[in-house]
Amino acid sequence: MTAWLVLIEDHLHSNTTMDKDLLFKYNTPGPRYTSYPTVPYWQKTPPGEGKWKELVHDAFTFSNLAEGISLYVHLPFCESLCTYCGCNTRITINHAVENKYIDAVLKEWEMYFSVFGENTPVIRELHLGGGTPTFFSPKNLTRLIEGLLKKAIVHPKASFSFEAHPGNTTDEHLVALFNVGFRRISIGVQDFNPLVLAVINRHQTYEQVRHLTEKAREIGYTSVNYDIVYGLPEQRLCSMMQTMMRVIQLKPDRIAFYSYAHIPWIKPGQRNFTELDLPDADKKMAIYETGRNALELAGYQDIGMDHFALETDELYIAQQESRLHRNFMGYTDTRTQLLIGLGASSISDSWWGYVQNEKKVEDYYKRIAANELPITKGHLLSREDLILRKHILNLMTRFETSWHSPSETSEEVYQALDRLSELEADELIEIEPFLLRVTEKGKAFVRNICMAFDARLWADLPQTNLFSQTI
Repeated sequence: MTAWLVLIEDHLHSNTTMDKDLLFKYNTPGPRYTSYPTVPYWQKTPPGEGKWKELVHDAFTFSNLAEGISLYVHLPFCESLCTYCGCNTRITINHAVENKYIDAVLKEWEMYFSVFGENTPVIRELHLGGGTPTFFSPKNLTRLIEGLLKKAIVHPKASFSFEAHPGNTTDEHLVALFNVGFRRISIGVQDFNPLVLAVINRHQTYEQVRHLTEKAREIGYTSVNYDIVYGLPEQRLCSMMQTMMRVIQLKPDRIAFYSYAHIPWIKPGQRNFTELDLPDADKKMAIYETGRNALELAGYQDIGMDHFALETDELYIAQQESRLHRNFMGYTDTRTQLLIGLGASSISDSWWGYVQNEKKVEDYYKRIAANELPITKGHLLSREDLILRKHILNLMTRFETSWHSPSETSEEVYQALDRLSELEADELIEIEPFLLRVTEKGKAFVRNICMAFDARLWADLPQTNLFSQTI
């Protein structure tokens, strides 16, 4: 432990004081850009079901034959509320809800087959998110996946992944999901400090995380991800160092190192603690720097916003081969034209448009029972949206973007370049004719760089709290 602390301190001191100044300078509220436009800037009136089906049909026709399609299934149930969480959840200990919810998801999936026509969907990517997917029993998860795949083809290079809570994911869960094709697991670690976990009402232990990691690898899972959150209540620099030491010892293939998003105006559960319980700006920056430096010293590569991977991991390999992608499921080494979201609050993406399902489980059930796609909001992308989306995606996945033809540029692109002059002066980016490149120093600020391209944000700057801090 002492040797590692010395290494981290040396690594920190090797960075200039300007780096810390930049962290403070650019630590402003900003989107995470799992989409462009971001959800708060979607059109007030969603596309109708007929229009959405047209977009799905067009995207399916192109995507299914080329690389397949992606599925995201939102499983919102949790037995207890983790008070830091910003996800759409339903808290219950009544596991009788499982069957009704699975029936609704499978019926929603069946509705899309009328859009697919006679062509069989090829599943390239499938992700279970939540909530707590492992709230559902192994038997019911098997029923869900087998139902989704019954009339589909699994792509030879398919990627199936799920989010796992260490406190309730059993060996039986791991075996059942492995048997239906899952090879990737994302474990919600957040922090190993018992005090921090108690404050955020997260019931799990280091031993559970270690067992889950080792058992998954023993069964045959090929990729293990850890989610780590910095800026949590009662979090300290020393505890983050201890957490990172344990993380490095277990050596997950990839790590998502997120900034805690304090949004109590949206998530009332976060009112169980106050801003006084959170590390202040100086301490949060120190926690971030320490965690990031520990990962870099351990051989993890920065592959995009908040994400790190070993050089043997598919995310890093995909970035090196310029095929890394980012969507509503986060970073992925698979890119498809069509992503269909199933379940309450899920978001679908046809590239030319987005829709989101009803957030409340009861409203979702009503729409499904009425044989309606449960769309509650959405957005049809304009030509300018599509151009800016491409540049933001390039920056998020390649740390550079270029514009060589009329289809890649617009007045908004040149306005974005004007906004980037200060970041260029701070050596966070390099601008050449028709090319913008993020420097090594600028990688930590990629959200800020993307914000310059967010024409809708600049046209209507938020007057109230809307986004979390960028760092």
